Amino acid sequence: MTADLFLALCVFALVSSITPGPNNLMLMASGTNFGFARSIPHLLGVSAGFTAMVLLIGLGLARVFAAFPVMHLVLKTLCVTYLVYLAWKIATASAAPKNGAPGAKPMTFVQAVLFQWVNPKGWSMALTAVSAFAVGDGVWSYVLIAAVFGIINLPSVGLWTAMGVQLRRLLNNPRAMRAFNICAAVLLLGSLYPVLFTH
Repeated sequence: MTADLFLALCVFALVSSITPGPNNLMLMASGTNFGFARSIPHLLGVSAGFTAMVLLIGLGLARVFAAFPVMHLVLKTLCVTYLVYLAWKIATASAAPKNGAPGAKPMTFVQAVLFQWVNPKGWSMALTAVSAFAVGDGVWSYVLIAAVFGIINLPSVGLWTAMGVQLRRLLNNPRAMRAFNICAAVLLLGSLYPVLFTH
C-alpha cells in the first residue's frame, strides 16, 4: 500500500468512525445512563467487533454478498428491525439519572461485538474500506485495513462515551434524562435513513 493510499485509509477510518451512527449514539446513551466505567465492555466490544468484521469481509464475506444479492435484503431487514427495537428500549428506559434504571445494564462486550453484524453503518464502512483500500487479494492487505480501523475506532467511540458522561452531569433529574433518552432514540431511528432511502 502506498503512503498516499494509507493516508487516505486513515482519514476514511477517522471520519467514518467519529461521525454519528448507531454505535456512537448508543455509546453516548450508555455513557449518560451508566457512566464511563460501566460502558467500557460496550466500547471495547464495538471496536473489537468492527475490526473483526472488516477482516472477515475482506477475507470472503464480501464475495458471498456479491454471489447472493438477496442477502442484502435479509441483512437490511434484520438491521432495521433490531435498530427499531433498540430505539424503543432507549426511549422507554426508566429515567434514572445516576446509575441507570434499577436492574438496567449497559450492553456487554459480546452483545456489542454481535451488534456489529446488524449495524447498517458498520456494513457500509467495512464494505467500502475493503473495496476501496485493499491492494490485490492479499490477506495482509485486509489485516492492515482492519488494524487501522481498530486503532482509530477505539478512541473515536471512546470520545462519544465520554461525551455521554459529560451530558450526564447536566441531566440531573428524571425529566431531563427521559428527554435525553427519547432524543437519543429518535437520532438512532434517524440513522436508518441511508438504509431505507438510498441504494
